[in-house]
Parts: sequence; C-alpha cells; structure tokens
Amino acid sequence: MNKTAVHKAGFVNILGKPNVGKSTLMNQLVGEKLSIITSKAQTTRHRIQGIVNDDDYQVVFSDTPGILDPNYKLQEIMLKSARGALADADVFIYITEIGEQPGKGNVILDALRTTSLPVLLLINKIDLSDQETLEKRVAAWQEQLPGAEILPISALKKFNVIYLFKRILELLPESPPFFPKDMLTDKSERFLVGEIIREKILMHYKQEIPYSVEVEVESFSEEQEIIRMRALIYVEKESQKGILIGHKGEALKRVGKESRIEMETFFNKKVFLEMYVKVQKDWRNNERKLKNFGYR
Repeated sequence: MNKTAVHKAGFVNILGKPNVGKSTLMNQLVGEKLSIITSKAQTTRHRIQGIVNDDDYQVVFSDTPGILDPNYKLQEIMLKSARGALADADVFIYITEIGEQPGKGNVILDALRTTSLPVLLLINKIDLSDQETLEKRVAAWQEQLPGAEILPISALKKFNVIYLFKRILELLPESPPFFPKDMLTDKSERFLVGEIIREKILMHYKQEIPYSVEVEVESFSEEQEIIRMRALIYVEKESQKGILIGHKGEALKRVGKESRIEMETFFNKKVFLEMYVKVQKDWRNNERKLKNFGYR
C-alpha cells in the first residue's frame, strides 16, 4: 500500500423489515454467502458481520434481524439486536422494497430521522415494478426520511450494487482497520454450519416447523481431507420432531444432503455430517436456553 494513501474503515449497518432483501444485499456486497436467504420472514435471527477488505479500506457490513413486533422472548432479543445496530454505525442502510409503502413510524425510522450520520435508503426489488410506481415510492420515502439519500436497487439482479458499494466507500471515515485483513466474518465456522442447516429447513418445511427449529453444532473437527460435524436440531414438540424426520427419515436425509453439499462448497473440503433431532419444549421463551444458543 502506498504510504501516502488514505485508509478508510467503518461499520455499515443494514436495517429494515423482514423479507425486504437485507441478507441478499449483504451477501452481494461481501461476495460470500454468510446470511441465509429464504422467502420466509424472520429468516435472520442473529446480527451477522461480513467484512470486505482491500489495501486501502475495510468495510464491516452488519446484517440485522428484521424489525417486527415481538410475540415471544426470541423475537424480543431479535428486536433488541436490530436496535443495537443504531449505536455503532458509521453509515446506515435502511432497505425497503418496491411493494412496501411508508406507513406508521417504527423505532428504527424514528432514530434515523434524527441521526447526524449518513443514511442510504434503498428501494429494493425494482425489477418487479415500473417507473411510475418507483417515482411514487421515492417521493413517499423522501417525505418519511428527508435526510436520507435514496437509491433504487435490485439486490438479486445486482442492479446498482456496485454503485452502492462505491458510495459507501465515499462516506466511510478515515480509519485503520478494525479486524485482521484476512477476516471474512465475526461468526465462527460452527455458527455458519448451523445457519446452512437452518436455511434448508426453512426451505423445505411449512407452517410453524421452521420457526420452532434451532440448530446447535455439537462438534466440528477438521482433518486434512475431511471435516466431521455433529449437529443437534431442536424442536418444541414431539409432533414437530416426527414431521422434521419424515417417513423413514427421508425428509431429514434431504436436509442433510443439501446442507453437506453447500458446506463442501463453502469450506472446499469433504464433509461428514451427522444430525439428530431433540425436543426442547418452549425453547423460544426460555431465557437460559436462548443464552445457550447464543442469543443475548
């Protein structure tokens, strides 16, 4: 790196309602699949940081749980996590989508109206709309957040994503890096494994099953040619256990096979994955169990 070059570094926190494309956007910006993505709301439960490094910058993106009214302890913690993202950012991204009309304010929007930090308001999924609708949305959001810079994007189609990244770099402060330059995320390999398994469950099961599931990676042992893993999948009811496993174990086998294939691509190594299902009644309202699962 040139000695006279300026180094920029900072935290860019991505906020918004469930299922507007926060995780898709972060994965596009980071260039790796760190946050799981499904069509179901509340897919992201933890705040996940993805780190992008170059010689003269380090951008720390933070994907947060969607903003919602909590119905149980787990959702209360998720909302607390989203609110916490208001305390440590250098740039805020508030992401909405073309079908969402600005409605009543929420705690996040209220905070963004009064912040002195840069706010980029992204209208996502514009590939699903027309110019007239987009212009109406832009005008409505300008009224809601007059201090924000509004940018139409399509995270899935990568429209305006490169421009967005360049704009973020312009807004970041001069700073040395916060993390080692070879670091991709603040999350452990075990965490990423658990999220891959949970994503497959979200994709293949309906109704309450995906939301009643938590994954705990009990063991993760990396050898020269293979990684051996053992994961426990928790559900809240015996009936859910039966549905998750399926007839002759076929449903769980499908989850295991798809998870293993994705893990082998991510780690670039063979994976041996064991999975077991265990009932933990009402774990979403159990503070001790939630702490054990890493929710704070």
